[in-house]
Amino acid sequence: MTEQTPERPHRSPPTTGSTARLLTRTTDRLSLVPRNGTPGPMDRTRQPDRPAADGPPAPSLVAVAHGSRDPEALRTALALLDLVRDLRPGLDVRLGHIELNRPLLPDTLDGLRGADAVLVPLLLGRGHHVKHDLPAATAAAPDVRTRIAAPLGPHPLLVEALYGRLVEAGWDPADEGGRSAAVVLAAAGSRDPDSAQDTRRTAGLLATRLGVPVVPAYASAATPTVPAALRALAARGRHRTFVASYFTAPGRFASACADAVPHRAAAPLGAHPAMARLVLHRYDRARSAPLGGPAAADAVSLLASA
Repeated sequence: MTEQTPERPHRSPPTTGSTARLLTRTTDRLSLVPRNGTPGPMDRTRQPDRPAADGPPAPSLVAVAHGSRDPEALRTALALLDLVRDLRPGLDVRLGHIELNRPLLPDTLDGLRGADAVLVPLLLGRGHHVKHDLPAATAAAPDVRTRIAAPLGPHPLLVEALYGRLVEAGWDPADEGGRSAAVVLAAAGSRDPDSAQDTRRTAGLLATRLGVPVVPAYASAATPTVPAALRALAARGRHRTFVASYFTAPGRFASACADAVPHRAAAPLGAHPAMARLVLHRYDRARSAPLGGPAAADAVSLLASA
């Protein structure tokens, strides 16, 4: 296990008292802006998607969720897409699932015959679903002109969402910069080495954002587990440890990871404003990619230009 330690720790200004409580209550509705107050390139996602009068309509955005037996997963995905629609009025936004929930992705694509669509996986790294399931689904829907966007991670906007969820869970940047603080980044896990690399990259970005070590840990298929990571950090004197939930929505794995430290576990990323902006960012990048194939299967290479 390798700690992700920041080269340049970033300390956010302390937030205390009623201000902290207000931020905690309203994180899901706040629009994140750059710290210098100047709108950045990502603010373009707030503009309505209105095609030229004589031009074709914008491709539909098909958000692809994994699916879960936890009913909160579907509600969370729908809430996230509501935020996306708020940011981009007029854009056709649809949902499709890989398994377990309706609508399934093939059914969503079936409703888009003869149209253009960009598939945006609500997945956090490269793995079997991104590399195999999504291309197979598009190949089985030849009547839809499709592009496949990169997975959501790694990306700085994910780090902003992770940070916001940690603050909601009680992380106070004024108190957590000492030698006893650390974070475990709890992810689903995959046997695909690219997926593990993406999780480690996000852990490094989060470590820089927080100014403390961040250790990736997994619910399945990879090591260490969250309890093992917590024990290893405690052995190094890191007793003030939070768990950041690297899951798009609630589910079995997210709950199992949170149970390791229920009083210091952040909620899944879910319907966070930064997540909605990232979905549109991936969509916009993929629109200019060639038809048919993954528009950036290598998410890490996108990071430098994201």
